[in-house]
Amino acid sequence: MKKICCMLGAVLLLVTSSRAQDDPVEVRNANKDQPFEEKGFKKENLFTGGGVTASFYSGGSVLGVSPVLGYKINDYLDGGIVLNYVFNGARDVWGTNDRLKQHVWGPGAFLRAYPISFLFVQAQFEENFTNERYTTSTSSPVPSYKVNARAPSLLLGGGYSTGRIKGGTTFFYISILADVLKNWNSPYVDKRYDDYGNKKPVIIPVIRAGVNVGLFQGRYGRY
Repeated sequence: MKKICCMLGAVLLLVTSSRAQDDPVEVRNANKDQPFEEKGFKKENLFTGGGVTASFYSGGSVLGVSPVLGYKINDYLDGGIVLNYVFNGARDVWGTNDRLKQHVWGPGAFLRAYPISFLFVQAQFEENFTNERYTTSTSSPVPSYKVNARAPSLLLGGGYSTGRIKGGTTFFYISILADVLKNWNSPYVDKRYDDYGNKKPVIIPVIRAGVNVGLFQGRYGRY
């Protein structure tokens, strides 16, 4: 968890240090005819949203959700925190009527840079915890087991958005990421072995689609 705390601290530090770089938001003063400039932390720069995962195949299903809370640091950079949860359930894995259930969850922090309003690059650090239970059947060559594991992941990649316009934080997006740490217990790798029996995790591309929803933007007059 120290890595998560460090990552979240870095995001908050970046948000704080960038306030002076933001264009000031002009807000109407109820006591004057002229607007005044609001400085510092801006509620209307906050956004929420996240993505949903749903996949169904013969004998199993994958369901997941990843809510986020973020802040528009400036016109080209977003940062925030994310919480992941994925359930994977399957039957007839190694034998008839056997069952495999896997729960993966964990916190994370991300940064997104937008060189163009509809394109972004992303770095996201996660600490994921996995609980896996396999229930055997009489025809299965594998005995029942239960495994608990944890793994850090550093997801790097990029994506496309429907348009992150200046002053707005509401849009849809799709991204492709890869876990460059390739930890054996990562949910984003395929666990393989080489010809000598050594572990050889292979990166699995992570495709995510979701939505950003701006918060508090209706409470401030803009000019």
